[in-house]
Amino acid sequence: MFWLVRRIGTSVLMLILVTSVVFLTIRMVPGDPVQLLLGESGGEVDIQAAQALRHRLGLDRPLMTQYVDNVSSIVTFRFGNSLVSGAPIGPDIMQRFPRTLELVGWASVIALVFGIPGGVLAALRKGQTFDRAASWFASVGQSLPVFVIGALMVLVFAQTLRIAPAGGYASLQHPLKHFSLVLMPAMAIGIGFSAMIFRITRTATLEVLPLDYVRTARAKGVAPRRIIVRHVLRNSLMPIVTVFGLQVGSLLSGTVLVEYVFNYPGLSGMLINAVAARDYPAVTAILAVTATAFILINLLVDIAYGFLDPRVRR
Repeated sequence: MFWLVRRIGTSVLMLILVTSVVFLTIRMVPGDPVQLLLGESGGEVDIQAAQALRHRLGLDRPLMTQYVDNVSSIVTFRFGNSLVSGAPIGPDIMQRFPRTLELVGWASVIALVFGIPGGVLAALRKGQTFDRAASWFASVGQSLPVFVIGALMVLVFAQTLRIAPAGGYASLQHPLKHFSLVLMPAMAIGIGFSAMIFRITRTATLEVLPLDYVRTARAKGVAPRRIIVRHVLRNSLMPIVTVFGLQVGSLLSGTVLVEYVFNYPGLSGMLINAVAARDYPAVTAILAVTATAFILINLLVDIAYGFLDPRVRR
């Protein structure tokens, strides 16, 4: 239990550190939000108007005061107000974040369904036709950028075959339309993700197959399927869980291009607009939410380690 408490404490410290770094880094990026807001028309920015707007937005306060207010708004889930629109940031994040989570969730399901069985089967048939073909497809899927895969899917399925919509979003009140719009962007992410899981699974399985306990189980006449599930796959899960957890965390903030290609209103698009406008509270809040999700995923991975390998708990 102590390792879990220690890991939770480390996660809290990491979240504080990430929030602090984001708060300072976004303010070091060239560009003044006041100048951007007042200079949208392209004319000369009035100095008095700029000072008045900076005071109204609270940007003339000491940096430490701004930091404390920003962190307190994140801790209390209020997230503050946008510098651009003046509207609360929280409702927009709470609306967009589940959409990105759903996209990453379906991509993860695709990766697990195709990556793990395919990797195990390729390892069992090492050097045969299936292994060579699957490894080739995995190399292609992992090397192609996700926006290229997305653009090709739009070209083939939406514009040529016309069997799927090109992009957009629909609420769950229209389930059929909703899933039809989520499917292609999830597949665009899931293809590269499944290729990565396939390669890790194949390598881990090949490392476990020649071990003594697998040979002993075969000598005892244990059914091949039972050997694969209980002995080979179970002892191959550690690297698979590691890569899966890290990749899912990375996808939470890495769906920008997919959301852009498919016009999907997720959290990444909101982040890009906030950075472009130097909307400090929005950027800090979005990255804090993303970092929290990433840290929670890694915490779950560590807990999974404890169940897969009791030595981790010691």
